Amino acid sequence: MTTPQPTPTQGRLCILTAAILWSLSGAFTKALTTDTWVGVHLPVIETFDLGDTKVPVQLAFYRAFFAGLVLVPTLRRGDIQFKPMMLVMMVCFALMNASFISAQALGTSGNAILLQNSAPLWLYVVSMYCLGEKSDRRGTISLFGGMLGIGIIVFGGGGELTVMAIGLFSGLMYAGVILGLRILRDVPSNWLTVWNHLLGSLALLPFVLMLEPPSWQQFVVLFFFGAIQLGLPYWLMARGLRSVSAPEAGAITLLEPILTPVWAVLVAGSREAPGLWTYVGGTVILLALAYRYFPSRADQAPRQVQ
Repeated sequence: MTTPQPTPTQGRLCILTAAILWSLSGAFTKALTTDTWVGVHLPVIETFDLGDTKVPVQLAFYRAFFAGLVLVPTLRRGDIQFKPMMLVMMVCFALMNASFISAQALGTSGNAILLQNSAPLWLYVVSMYCLGEKSDRRGTISLFGGMLGIGIIVFGGGGELTVMAIGLFSGLMYAGVILGLRILRDVPSNWLTVWNHLLGSLALLPFVLMLEPPSWQQFVVLFFFGAIQLGLPYWLMARGLRSVSAPEAGAITLLEPILTPVWAVLVAGSREAPGLWTYVGGTVILLALAYRYFPSRADQAPRQVQ
C-alpha cells in the first residue's frame, strides 16, 4: 500500500508546520537552562567544561537521540546502507548540534538561529571553490548580503563574541551536513536522517556519561524537545518536499529564524529579546536568504517524487 501523494497545499502546510516546530528550539533550551515560568531548570543540568565555555552536551545528546528514535519507524529494511561519506556527515551533524545548543544556552536564541542560518552562504562558497559548480547572480548577491548581516550582528553584539563564534561554527557545520546530504542524494533520506540523529548523538555519549543525569521531569521535556521540535519536523519536511519545490520550501522555512526569538521571549522573558544590531543584521540576512530562495518562474512547478 503506497502513501497518498500530498497536494501542493498539503505539502506547504507540512513545511510550514515543520518551520514552526523547528522554531521552538530556543524555548526548549531556555526552559531547561534558565529560571522560567516552566520551572524545569532545577536541578541544574550538568554541562561539560571546555576551557572557559560550558557546553550543554546533555541537551544536545538527548535532543538528537530522541529525535532519531521517533524516526526509526519510518525506515524499511531496504533503506539501510553504508557509505564512507556518512561518517563525515555524522561528525558534522554532532558538532552542529552541540554548537547550536551551546550558542542558544550561552547567548540569545535570536543570535544563535540567525548565525546558524548562515549555512547556505558557506555552502555556496564551498560549492563554487571545492565542487566546481558555477556561480549565479542570485547566489552571489545573497552571499554578500548575508555576510554583511553577519558582520552587523557580530561587531554590534557587544560582549558575546565567543558565543557568536560558536553560532557561526554551527552554521559552518550545518553547511557540512547539507553538503553531505547532497553528495549522498542516492541514499534514502529517512535513513540518513536517522543515521545523523542517532549516531550523531552517540558521538556525544562519552561526555554525557561523565555527568549527572537530568531529573525525570527534565527527561520528559528532553523527549519532547527531540521528538516534537526536531524529529517530527524532519518527517513533515520530507513529506512536504514530495509536492513542493526546494526553493519554495526554503522560502517557507525562513519563518523559523523569525519565530525562534519570539518563543524564547515568551518562555524566558525580555532578557531573551534580541538587541538592535541583531534586528538589523538579522533583517539583512533574511532578506539575502529570501532573495536566494524565492522561487523563480522555473521553480513554480511542484516537484513530484514517486
